[in-house]
Amino acid sequence: MNIKNFFEKHSNIALALSGGADSAYLLYAAKKYSKRVKAYYVKTAFQPLFELEDARRLAREQDAELEIIELDILSNKLVASNPSDRCYHCKKAIFEAIVSAARRDGLDTVIDGTNASDDLSDRPGIRAIRELGVISPLRDCGITKTELRRLSKEVSLFTHDKPAYACLATRIPGGTEITAEKLDYTEKAEDYLFALGFKDFRVRYREGAALIQLNRSDFALFSVNSENIFRELKQYYKAVYLDLEVRNEN
Repeated sequence: MNIKNFFEKHSNIALALSGGADSAYLLYAAKKYSKRVKAYYVKTAFQPLFELEDARRLAREQDAELEIIELDILSNKLVASNPSDRCYHCKKAIFEAIVSAARRDGLDTVIDGTNASDDLSDRPGIRAIRELGVISPLRDCGITKTELRRLSKEVSLFTHDKPAYACLATRIPGGTEITAEKLDYTEKAEDYLFALGFKDFRVRYREGAALIQLNRSDFALFSVNSENIFRELKQYYKAVYLDLEVRNEN
């Protein structure tokens, strides 16, 4: 099955739009091949503002209907306490909201952007969406991240080279309570680094301190801006450290 066949078979689509490359291409394909598609962006404290802005831009450029669903994720104690299966409880809450909205709107197929390159062995959130009957067309059609970026570039999607971005909650170690303040500081710190030209990095919360993780190619840029970075981030953290290991994916 290819992506065109999928959308011809499933013609009334509710799409979980994150603002990232995967769901962006799905929105393009759904608009091209399905009879009806509506995108849903679930806004929580875990998503930075730029993701919402990107989702809105995608909807405008694809002339797609978009609904913003507000969800107070930190009121869910199974999420805020940050247990090892936090992602399961978070995804379940987010997709329950999308499934409910889709049913209200008469849409019978809910899809997400999991692709064929995603490792499902360590993604508890996948279990949650499977339990809710959410379908992952990119994975089912064998479309990898590399292929998806190529296809996205061919149709001029601005997300074709957008780095993967895990939610802000991943910056806080498991077992450490997630609060609005910690998430706000993380977003402000990462926004500052984005403004300096860093593209693929993380600012981790470590017992009140910030641990900056960069790709090795950005160490020179950090060196040039280190004094300003330390001064800016010390507004939010008691100390700022640079991790000399190459950062991981989340």
